[in-house]
Amino acid sequence: MKQSIVHIALVVNDYDEAIDFYVNKLKFELIEDTYQAEQDKRWVVVAPPGSNGVSLLLARASKPEQHDFIGNQAGGRVFLFLNTDDFWRDYNRMQLDGIKFVRPPQEQDYGTVAVFEDLYGNLWDLLQLNDKHPK
Repeated sequence: MKQSIVHIALVVNDYDEAIDFYVNKLKFELIEDTYQAEQDKRWVVVAPPGSNGVSLLLARASKPEQHDFIGNQAGGRVFLFLNTDDFWRDYNRMQLDGIKFVRPPQEQDYGTVAVFEDLYGNLWDLLQLNDKHPK
């Protein structure tokens, strides 16, 4: 049996502001942006450049109870992990682009890591795994 997780839904306030952040600030690729008239919503998928794994489905909150989870999808814990082949290149570029880092870079047994917030406050690890850690 072979299975895989294809998308992770990320609840957002607005499609266009989320696309702007992920595409223009984080440099993700916009994979799909399709309007679904029958549900009056868009199917918006973004992914890191060169990625062939899981992508993010940007899902606009459509019910009042969903709005409470915008920016807090993991209850204050780091929610997503963005692995890179060059930590310092991406860290420096992200700082120049105004990405807010809430924990500074640290060298850990598994690699280099820093924690940043997305436009809504969800926490992410930016990390470069070392050769000791399976990718």
